Amino acid sequence: MSTSEDADDLGLSAEANDAVSTGAAADSVDTNASLIDLPRLLRYAMLVTNSADHIEQRLIAEIDELCPQLPQNTAWAKASGVDPGLALAAELDHRAVVQNEPNLRSLADCARLVCLPTPSDRTYFADYRRVGKALIQAFQAASRHVEDELCCDLERFVFGWAALPSCTDLLSKTASAARNAAFLGNRMAACRVAAAEKTAWRRAKEQEERRRQEEAEEEAVEGEEQAASVVAEAVPGRELVVARLSSEAMKNTKLKDILGPLKSVINTPLPLVEVPPLYEVRSKLLFEFPYALEVIDFALADLVSRATVRLRPLLLVGDVGGGKSRFARRLGEVLGLPVWRTDASRSDGAAFGGTDRRWYSAEPCHPFLAIAQGKTASALILLDEIEKAATRSDYGRLWDCLLGFLEPETNARYPDPALQTNLDLSQVSYIATANSLDPLPSPIRDRFRVVSFPKPTAGDLDALLPAVIADLARERGLDASWVPPLDGAEHAAVTRNWRGGSVRRLRRIVEAILRERDLHATRN
Repeated sequence: MSTSEDADDLGLSAEANDAVSTGAAADSVDTNASLIDLPRLLRYAMLVTNSADHIEQRLIAEIDELCPQLPQNTAWAKASGVDPGLALAAELDHRAVVQNEPNLRSLADCARLVCLPTPSDRTYFADYRRVGKALIQAFQAASRHVEDELCCDLERFVFGWAALPSCTDLLSKTASAARNAAFLGNRMAACRVAAAEKTAWRRAKEQEERRRQEEAEEEAVEGEEQAASVVAEAVPGRELVVARLSSEAMKNTKLKDILGPLKSVINTPLPLVEVPPLYEVRSKLLFEFPYALEVIDFALADLVSRATVRLRPLLLVGDVGGGKSRFARRLGEVLGLPVWRTDASRSDGAAFGGTDRRWYSAEPCHPFLAIAQGKTASALILLDEIEKAATRSDYGRLWDCLLGFLEPETNARYPDPALQTNLDLSQVSYIATANSLDPLPSPIRDRFRVVSFPKPTAGDLDALLPAVIADLARERGLDASWVPPLDGAEHAAVTRNWRGGSVRRLRRIVEAILRERDLHATRN
């Protein structure tokens, strides 16, 4: 007997029978035990948030279990959409009243949750409100016993759903109401996280100030001789001696040319850059890169609760022209770090890792040169287009050389070939950019936190223009307030010539418009 004939014997269509079996199978392999005890409506909300498979089919299977061979359920399985879904919800509500079965009412709300589109007018307003009330009631009951992390996820979705009708202009019209509720909730939560970070930073700074004051009072009591001894022997917690050389080594004639510009950072405690208020850093970066919110939060999350700046190795992957290199540079600058840029396509391991003292061209490793240039033990190394590094090993591959700098076990005791001493490079941060991950060997990928860097769209134009104009003004040595915003005709010209994509191209367009504006002003 065929599958179709089997389905007919059960009173279901082949499509409905397939939906029931698919949904049951998906539930049977779902290993997320934390969702099992949630109210049904919240469980489906979390399935949408987590982008689970076969969500509609799971619901169809549950309905079929309580209401076998329900025609409206079969119709929804055959043609998923808003009208069949709402018709099914109405029938379930009717049966809930007639049969006095509360489970059918929760199934009706789940059907509305899954099938409703993103609101664009007052159509289906009663259904949105019905689901919103049910979500709030279920959340209030569940929040008393679920874990904190799950409670936060539930709160984001519930608040996101409640905000849907007033945020339609910010949302994708093609996504469902449930998926946009998850997106909107995450955006709302980001603001709360930023506020919490600001509060935590303020409290941490107050505690640090109290601790410093207490330490200062204790040192004052100890006496001048003991205080002088402590100053002579110890290095404060916000400083680090990166390079130590004996007096004999400092007098070595072979090191004379090398040590010339480096003496001030050898045997000297160098300051560490303190973490600035993260909400200020986030605001500055969002002004310049409004399309890279997730990347900004991902990078800054490393600094939460830290006193000094040190980022774990970060790899930005994205298409050409998206602004990866500029973002990495501005991240370092806004954090107060000196930035040392290395073009990976033109660099090899021998140069980056330092040249042996025996050669006339001997020089220390690049991270130590970055420290010497910035006069701080905290520095940022920008490895641009790391996937284009040479693969020949004549002078050592850059990829192989980097491994010693990226590992905490080795970068605190890096053997510099020119100085022939161990350097403490543990506070140096590394950010690399790449257009593709494919050429990179797995040891390099494993040591970086990889994040996809997006390209801006035409919808980001108005947010990008102030930052682009301010950046061009800075390059000209002008205050941004002296460069008026684009007028209507200029804005229209940019809109015609830039439809999203390369920020580099947008800069060239705006630069051409400003140059034409200057020429026109000169002629008049």
